[in-house]
This record gives sequence, C-alpha cells and structure tokens, in this order.
Amino acid sequence: MSDSQIVIKRETKETNIKLTLDLEKRGDISIDTTLPFFDHMLYAMAFHGGFSLTIEASGDTDVDDHHLVEDTGLVLGTAFFQAFEKFSPLARYGHFRVPMDDALADVTIDACNRPYLVYNVDYPQERSGQFDMYLFKEFFQAFVSNSRINLHINCPYGDNSHHLSEAIFKACGRALKESFTRISSKSGNLSTKGLL
Repeated sequence: MSDSQIVIKRETKETNIKLTLDLEKRGDISIDTTLPFFDHMLYAMAFHGGFSLTIEASGDTDVDDHHLVEDTGLVLGTAFFQAFEKFSPLARYGHFRVPMDDALADVTIDACNRPYLVYNVDYPQERSGQFDMYLFKEFFQAFVSNSRINLHINCPYGDNSHHLSEAIFKACGRALKESFTRISSKSGNLSTKGLL
C-alpha cells in the first residue's frame, strides 16, 4: 500500500463496504455497489476528479437501496477526512461548474472540518432507470457528515435527471481535486485562526 492510499472497511447488519482511495494516483477506478446507475456516477466523480477509487459494496437492497447509498457516502466521507488529516495543509477551497446538455451543476467545497450541506437540486424525473434520485441527497449528506467538508451543490436548471446528476458528480470530482490538493507546509492551514 502506498503512502497516499487510504483503505476503509465497514460492515454492519445492513451493508458491507470496502473502499480504497488514492488522491495522488490517477486511473485505478473500479466501482461495484450492485447499483449500476450509482456506480456510473461514482465512476464519473473519480475520473473527473483525477483520483483512484475502488469500491466493493453490497447491502440489503431487497429492502431498499437507501442503506447502501447512505453507507457508501459515510465510508467515502471517512476516507476523505483521513486524507484531510494525513495530508494537510490543503488548498481547502474548490469550485467547479459543469454543463451537460440541458443541465448545469455548480459545486463549491470548503475542506474546513465543519460539515454542512447545501443541496439545491430539483430532479424532473423521480428515477433514472431503477435508481431513486432522492437518494443522492442522502449520499451527499452522509459524505459531508464524515468528510467534515462544507459542500454547496446548486443546479439552476435541467430537464433530464440523468444529466443533472452526472453534471453534479463530475463537478464534485473536480472541486474535490482542487480543494484536496496539497500545498506547501510553509503556508500552514489556510485559516486566520491557524487551525481548521
């Protein structure tokens, strides 16, 4: 395992998740949550974020997809918080805007050790394939809670739920890459308090 690699395992009565994250290595992406549309979004985030991500996840999807989606967000958030602790000081702020056909997503991040989610998204279709779109808010809330970032997701317009969510995940990947970039230790943490 390289110095930049973070491995998280989480097993409960509802889900079983193993995740490997490497923010400094590009290209190793393998996502299998048993939810194909969710896999597609996570792959897009890692690809456009320029980081390696592998996820093997399963859960009680016979009951509902909620537990698996939420817990994947928790585990991914835990990995990013470990990166925050391990590699600080970081650039801290990240912002990216992505269009996809009819849709536009605007994502802004402050990796500041203060979790807060702003999520202004109105999906025109309730589902994409078999995936319930409302679950993405649950994913991002769980991700924010455990990564302890401030995440603002705003989509001013979009006619297609698939396009909206894909624009969000691509923009999120790019914003994460920007905010989690290491900076010189001489700069210290980018806070007037001196501590994040």
